Amino acid sequence: MKQIDRFKIVAVSFCLFLTALAFLPSAMADTWNKKTIVTFSGPVEVPGVGAQTLPAGTYMFKLLDSSSDRNIVQISNEDGTHVFTTILAIPNYRLKSTDKTVITFRERAEGQPEAIRAWFYPGAQWGQEFAYPKLKAMELAKETNEPVLATTEEPTEAAALKDVPVEAVTPAGEEVPVAQVVETPPVETASAAATEPEPMPKTASEMPLLALMGLLSLGAGFAVWTYSKRTA
Repeated sequence: MKQIDRFKIVAVSFCLFLTALAFLPSAMADTWNKKTIVTFSGPVEVPGVGAQTLPAGTYMFKLLDSSSDRNIVQISNEDGTHVFTTILAIPNYRLKSTDKTVITFRERAEGQPEAIRAWFYPGAQWGQEFAYPKLKAMELAKETNEPVLATTEEPTEAAALKDVPVEAVTPAGEEVPVAQVVETPPVETASAAATEPEPMPKTASEMPLLALMGLLSLGAGFAVWTYSKRTA
């Protein structure tokens, strides 16, 4: 009986360890691609390959290419089984991060769907500023009286988005530097980043689960040791 009881303790602890390990790849992936579930209370206009007006509902946002200097964002249904649009975005900086997802819109006339502008992942200072096809960008610039990011080409495949040039257009239809639309980090922040690079999201997401697995292992060992002392 003693040997059987010891085996049960070790088996249960090992199962807990495997359960924590199973969640590790998922947590790492969610942090790396910034997968986010968002619910819209009204219709929202979105650009990209598959540009359209999405009805009110729940959607999934995630990055497809977070290692390049420009990001590709995919919007799909909540469970990710249907992609509505794939959008070219430019990194945009905000001075203060929040613990919740932030999505900004361009204000339009009453009766028109809100046009999505940028998406910020919880805790991140860098977000994604979306680029619209040039004609639509010029239209939005006039309506909002501010520059809008524009793609000079309209690819029909998501894979071609990386090679599409991006510019900014003013309400008058003039081309201006992209920097007039997206925020660059302050000089001191940029210097600090150069001196102390930010850890990759993969490492950050890994630590809590690794700590949990370590505690479970220690707990299992302690339980077996205690039980052995009592039954010796």
